[in-house]
Amino acid sequence: MLYRESETVELKSVVAEDIKKEVIAFVNSAGGKLYIGVADDGTVIGVDNADEVTQQVANMVRDAIKPDATMFIHYTTEEENGKQIITVEIQRGTNRPYYLAKKGLRPEGVYVRQGTSSVPATDAAIRRMIKETDGDRFEMMRSLEQELTFSDTEKEFAKRNLEFEQPQKQTLKLYNGDGIYTNLAYLLSDQCAHTVKVAVFQGTDQSIFKDRREFSGSILRQLNDVYSYIDLSNPTRSTFEGLLRIDTRAYPEVAVREALLNSLVHRDYSFAASTLISIYTNCIEFVSIGGLMPGIDIDDIMMGVSVCRNPQLANVFYRLKLIEAYGTGIRKIFSAYAGLNVQPVVERSNNAFKIVLPNITIGSVSTVTEPNTQEKTVLQLASDNNGVTRADVERALALSASSASRLLRRMSKDGLLIQIGSARNTKYILP
Repeated sequence: MLYRESETVELKSVVAEDIKKEVIAFVNSAGGKLYIGVADDGTVIGVDNADEVTQQVANMVRDAIKPDATMFIHYTTEEENGKQIITVEIQRGTNRPYYLAKKGLRPEGVYVRQGTSSVPATDAAIRRMIKETDGDRFEMMRSLEQELTFSDTEKEFAKRNLEFEQPQKQTLKLYNGDGIYTNLAYLLSDQCAHTVKVAVFQGTDQSIFKDRREFSGSILRQLNDVYSYIDLSNPTRSTFEGLLRIDTRAYPEVAVREALLNSLVHRDYSFAASTLISIYTNCIEFVSIGGLMPGIDIDDIMMGVSVCRNPQLANVFYRLKLIEAYGTGIRKIFSAYAGLNVQPVVERSNNAFKIVLPNITIGSVSTVTEPNTQEKTVLQLASDNNGVTRADVERALALSASSASRLLRRMSKDGLLIQIGSARNTKYILP
């Protein structure tokens, strides 16, 4: 038989350490055959003890390659010119990428076949293999970083007298079936590289920066640190009714908490971009990467419908009693502004979701007044149709476009309606 190296054939005269990377390259690619006892030029050299060599290679594969690839490897002993050679037949694995246990899921540990050579895989190729075999859910994919620690997460569990040991990590799905850390574990780890960027501006636009910070570490650490930082920009205004002192925070604390939780739990972490929080004198904007899940619109969100992008991360937050139930956060935000003359705004694009919390201490904080006849008609329309648009008001009240717009804006300002969407997608719903 003529032996020649190719994309699916590798020749080795003796057993050496680099056999491991050849096996990894084949199992990560299209499979192939590794012949031991054959020189690079195709000359049959043979091995002295076929059984011993087979066992040596099998041990190397079992101990050095993760995940377990042994089921995709078959060993046979053949005789050529009176000499024994070992044929290692390798199939394409179903749990790619396979890697050197000591190197991890990094290019220096993951190899693929390229021509007649086995070469390190690129980061993009590693991510593509993970997505192909683990599915599209980021939190359940294998983490590229496997050297993880959880000091901040352990503290959060300890505060609530909850255990965070191996069994709990398994139950919470920080590991997959092969004992490999998932991206959920990465998000909860001290090594998490996803961040939240917070900027404080002077005035109502981004002309002048007062301060900016970037928060990193475990998602739970970011939650605590960012909330404390926002709290510094949430002053209290005091008023008096006779001798009674009434303190009002610029932003209802429950609304800030829920908006922050929403931006962390529902963010699409497959994107590297940071969560953005902008603090102005008149409002706070929370912008998280990732639009609404397919099939869900803002109307559904306002009704309490929730399709969670990261259900396992949400489950961790639920265990820690940071969230009470799915789908209640947005409604809590609007409830915190009930009866006030300013209301939150929720906007979304294909790839982002924004919550705007207005400052309730700017101007007077008033209760909702009794609606007039026109307003009652609009409120009835909104009730009957789960919302109302400018065109609906034009037809129902025989108003011009500008008059209908002014009426809806006034009702929104007075707290009778809540504006959702923008431009052509603008709609008004009941609080």
